[in-house]
Amino acid sequence: MATEMMKMVRGLAASGLLALLLSAPAAAQQVQYEVQYYELDKGDRPHDVAPAPDGTVWYAGQRAGVAGLLDPKTGRLTRIALGPGSAPHGVIVGPDGNAWLTDGGQNTIVRVDARSHEVTVWKLPEDSGYANLNTAAFDRDGRIWFTGQGGIYGRLDPETGDMNVWNAPRGRGPYGISATADGDIWFVSLAGGYLARVDLETGEPHIVEPREPGVGPRRVWPDSDGRLWVSEWNAGHVSVYDPKAGSWRTWPLPGAGAKCYSVYVDERDKVWLSDFTSNAILVFDPRTETFQSFPSDRRSAQVRQMLGREGEAWGAESGTDRLVVIRYGKAMD
Repeated sequence: MATEMMKMVRGLAASGLLALLLSAPAAAQQVQYEVQYYELDKGDRPHDVAPAPDGTVWYAGQRAGVAGLLDPKTGRLTRIALGPGSAPHGVIVGPDGNAWLTDGGQNTIVRVDARSHEVTVWKLPEDSGYANLNTAAFDRDGRIWFTGQGGIYGRLDPETGDMNVWNAPRGRGPYGISATADGDIWFVSLAGGYLARVDLETGEPHIVEPREPGVGPRRVWPDSDGRLWVSEWNAGHVSVYDPKAGSWRTWPLPGAGAKCYSVYVDERDKVWLSDFTSNAILVFDPRTETFQSFPSDRRSAQVRQMLGREGEAWGAESGTDRLVVIRYGKAMD
């Protein structure tokens, strides 16, 4: 059986795919993970990535000032210029099926129509200053919330164009933001060192302190139970906050000096992370409290935020101008 499995792995590697057959606990079956890379234009420096329901994948080409669109089936790549001085950081697919980007270069929220590729821009108020826009999430009323590491967070109603911008507690640092299944909005502050839930109408933040100061919360993502998973950049840990219990749990990433950047929770409630120190993507199983590692085949991959859809976890290798996908299927016999 082991010999046949090794033949399968070598065959997939020769075809340009790396299949990693990872054993679950003895009571479970084996799960197959398949890693594939997609080359982008040199100099795009993809920051965040967002798979779309139609099978395509968007990315924020930060250095080139473009929204990129990859068709993984054909390899076709479309690059859409966002405007003079553009430097997009985050990208998500909205409830309307279009791509939404936080553009730090233009100090704008940008929508790219998925079909026509028409670009629509909402500029932050002039008195906002340079926000250093980071990431965004939609609430249950279809409004998009966003963070700016310069010290702000805000909300845009695309239907009316109404935009509100608030000064963040403790100034600089707002970074990752996400929405729970019931539409609540949470964000973390990297420099400010906290997790916060916002009041959807007033914008008032309700701060949750981490288990200890200085951990550097960078990104946040909910699981199916409404718990908030947080990547801790300074500490090299992944932590989870349970709003119902008001409690934290934490786990150090494997290896010394880890730098935990991204966090994304898939449909199985497995937690995907990226570690700059080990140059790898990791998947954490909260049930068994174990990690599996997928090191990049190139140096300094620097995978930023990850996102996914059923059976796929996607990341952007900002250091290599590539997208990476890890596909996972049903348990193998």
